[in-house]
Amino acid sequence: MEIKKLVTVIMENKLQDKYASLVKAIQAMGRVCVAYSGGVDSALLLKVCADTLGSEQVLAITAISASYPEADKATAAAIACRLGVPHILLETEETSDAEFIRNSPDRCYHCKRHFLMKLLDIARARGFACVCDGSNADDELDYRPGKRASAEFGVLSPLADAGLGKDEVRALSRELGLAGWDRPASPCLASRIPYGSPITHEKLRAVAQAEDFLRTLGFGIVRVRHHGNLARIEVSKEDIPRLIDESTAAAIVRHLKGLGFTWVCADLEGYRTGSLNEALSAEQKRR
Repeated sequence: MEIKKLVTVIMENKLQDKYASLVKAIQAMGRVCVAYSGGVDSALLLKVCADTLGSEQVLAITAISASYPEADKATAAAIACRLGVPHILLETEETSDAEFIRNSPDRCYHCKRHFLMKLLDIARARGFACVCDGSNADDELDYRPGKRASAEFGVLSPLADAGLGKDEVRALSRELGLAGWDRPASPCLASRIPYGSPITHEKLRAVAQAEDFLRTLGFGIVRVRHHGNLARIEVSKEDIPRLIDESTAAAIVRHLKGLGFTWVCADLEGYRTGSLNEALSAEQKRR
């Protein structure tokens, strides 16, 4: 067997083993409540839970607030409906929490804590002892203070425990016929605002509207980082030439200035997840 085919077979076997491990872990849960964003990770987890336990043994709960893109709510609801899983849209209140608004490097901890406190109340009232989220194995390598809240509330991460990284999650989602397996990640809008800059509804709204406009121009992966009067745009490296094309750039500048930005710039490094974390020291991340 040629090396390329051999590598493919080995990788497919590893993925099958990890999937089997995931199914076994979910079987042991009996009934499960999923902290469900509608993203690729949590959608895969929800599908495997429904396939393994039966949709009536699963409950999906999605956080909604000014911090979350409006389109994500519709996507999450559509996937849960197709899977036949009961789905609750849970209004969270992190935008009224002074710690969240202050936007320190542990902002995500405060946000997730708000969500999980409410989620656990619902899960317990409905008899769901197990609560899990869609964290994957690659998340363990990134700065994610929200994991501390998950640990405090005893939330399980079956994808991570099975050793499934992001690429494997996408591959498995495609294999299982899950729509949106290649959808770009869509973290909360607060992640576009640099640490130390207070979070406001106006900033969140400006980011959401700016990114929506860029998507209408055909940019799939896009982030608009809110640096006060300056909008810093990240797109995939392949899309940078199109972003800075004279006519496209003029339309973007005109629209974003209409949203209140004074200056609009393109980040020549292109999109990378959690780029605002680059400003944190190793000590800040450790704390």
